[in-house]
Amino acid sequence: MTVSPAIVSWYRENRRDLPWRRPGFTPWGTLVSEFMLQQTPVARVIPRLEEWLERWPTPEALASGPASDAVRAWDRLGYPRRALNLHACAIAIVERHGGQVPSDVADLLALPGIGDYTARAIAAFAYGLRVPVVDTNVRRVLARAVEGIAEPWAPNAKRDLPLMESQLPDDLAAARDTNAGAMELGAVICVARTPRCSECPLLEQCAWVLRGRPEHAGPKARAQKRFEGSDRQVRGLILRELRSSEIPVTAGEIESVWESVEQRDRALASLLLDGLVTGSAVEGYSLPD
Repeated sequence: MTVSPAIVSWYRENRRDLPWRRPGFTPWGTLVSEFMLQQTPVARVIPRLEEWLERWPTPEALASGPASDAVRAWDRLGYPRRALNLHACAIAIVERHGGQVPSDVADLLALPGIGDYTARAIAAFAYGLRVPVVDTNVRRVLARAVEGIAEPWAPNAKRDLPLMESQLPDDLAAARDTNAGAMELGAVICVARTPRCSECPLLEQCAWVLRGRPEHAGPKARAQKRFEGSDRQVRGLILRELRSSEIPVTAGEIESVWESVEQRDRALASLLLDGLVTGSAVEGYSLPD
């Protein structure tokens, strides 16, 4: 017995209304949404995604403009390197695939900024292919419902993908909804700290519940680093200064964004290294062309 039938039935009745789940949503829209959803909450992604696709409805539209436009439009979504990768990805899709987002996982993996999860998510959700898709939420559902343990293991493709694939039915629509449903279940019901087991469609077959919900015996997950006062915050402040200007920003203007010289210089150096900022103290600093 797999978890698929219960997940699919629950998902089709309870899934959230999200743009990328609506009929007619394009493969390009799915690709953009997957880039934006990396380490960013759904609520913050939706308005920016809609703005982005209105401005750049196709890969050609994004590829035809400068990378600086992409970085500006990314605004405060976080991890702005994703905007550069998305722009580079659009160029590659135009040059290699005639402007059409490919469906093959290997072709998707060859595009800039696309890793194994994103490639599989596009193949499964944009094209309906039967490929396992595993994120943190799915891994937690698999750990509890299938393996009978309280917390998931560290990401491990050799373990994660065969385990999820073993749960996928042959029917393509059901396989797609099993992938999406497991993610949804992990996001809203089988959550990390206080799982709502009484509302879970897998309650009667969950291996963890049947074992008496044993406590987690493995290592604790590492706490997320604080944003306030971090280099990441300083990087964001520098980028905000550059986004607000159509001309190069002077070194003096950069100095005004953060008091600590050492941390500010370190953040600026990392932005230059990542290609998110160009220029120098002499000529001023700008977003990439």
